[in-house]
Amino acid sequence: MATQNPVFIPGPTNLPDRLRHAMDMQTIDHRAPDFERQFLPLLDDLKQVFGTATGEVLLFPATGTGGWETAITNTLSPGDTVLAARHGMFSHRWIELCRQQGINIQKIETDWGDGVPANAFAEALAEDHEHRIKAVLACHNETATGVTSDIGAVRSAIDAVDHPAMLFVDGVSSIASMDFRMDDWGVDVAVTGAQKGFMLMPGLAILAFSKRALAATETATCTRAYFDVPAMRAANRAGSFPYTPPTGLIRGLSESASMLLEEGLDQVYARHHHIAEGVRRAVDAWGLRLCANRPELYSDTVTAICVPSGFDASQLTSHAYARYGVSYGGGLGDVAGKVFRIGHLGDMTEVMALTGIATAEMAMADLGYPIQRGSGVAAAQRFYGMDSGDNAQEVA
Repeated sequence: MATQNPVFIPGPTNLPDRLRHAMDMQTIDHRAPDFERQFLPLLDDLKQVFGTATGEVLLFPATGTGGWETAITNTLSPGDTVLAARHGMFSHRWIELCRQQGINIQKIETDWGDGVPANAFAEALAEDHEHRIKAVLACHNETATGVTSDIGAVRSAIDAVDHPAMLFVDGVSSIASMDFRMDDWGVDVAVTGAQKGFMLMPGLAILAFSKRALAATETATCTRAYFDVPAMRAANRAGSFPYTPPTGLIRGLSESASMLLEEGLDQVYARHHHIAEGVRRAVDAWGLRLCANRPELYSDTVTAICVPSGFDASQLTSHAYARYGVSYGGGLGDVAGKVFRIGHLGDMTEVMALTGIATAEMAMADLGYPIQRGSGVAAAQRFYGMDSGDNAQEVA
């Protein structure tokens, strides 16, 4: 009898039974005190995950894209200018969303395999003597290419030229899986979603606003209604929403935050790094290369793998699903057909990762890729195994 295989896409991620059971609930009154008693502590827990003591967390029924729109429309006005780099599909989409809102884009084209170009940002900001640039957009983890950028370096670039631009960060595939330091990095708006590191189904955009970003909502003139931050803040203070919230997802998010804090955020981040490194060892054993150009850019939540010349990554992901019932991420935008992606975030263990590595290996062998069966699995096993000298995970 067929059962559910794990998914190895970089979101939505696998749903733990504990969260599934938490959301198995009857209808509740979201205006009743019971909801308020659950909701307000959740916002405090989420601040820990964002790494902020001074920011304010808000939830909107949406995905990460809705979170982007919330960030832009509540802090900027048509005709304002933002500085952004295009180095992957999601940085590209955020740029296009700004364009649709009437925001001017100062765009820096960057190789899809590199991270946010902090030095180029510093040069652009230094040349902006009239301070036309109101915000800098940065993807902490570019999900399409498996590239993690140094957000602290971006903030340093802004501060080095004493520019007043706000810093907006897409943390959709990093927050709750990788170390995120909103206060330390001077982030003004951080955006994520429920379906990645929080291990839930899609449906919640989760944002954190700095005091400066909240002040910007008082003068921004982009049109918004559903995604109105002042209305959401006013309702949240009373433990409520300005409209009907997805109560099941919110209960699931509350349980997810509890799971993360129980494990300990440092351990969550170490676990993701450990599992990701095993996947990278497998890729190296296959003789393939990553889309990320340098080790310091390697993502701990998704590994984007370049297929050899003459092979189609889309055919590989289709075959893996049709033959083995396992999903991998395909290439998007400029890397469509050139890479496939193994997502290893959220509810992920060494054993699950080995399943994903082994299945990818079988699918590649089926299609005639120049790899040796078992090579990637063996490399990951050596890293994950208890006798591995460079295995940093402690065994109790």
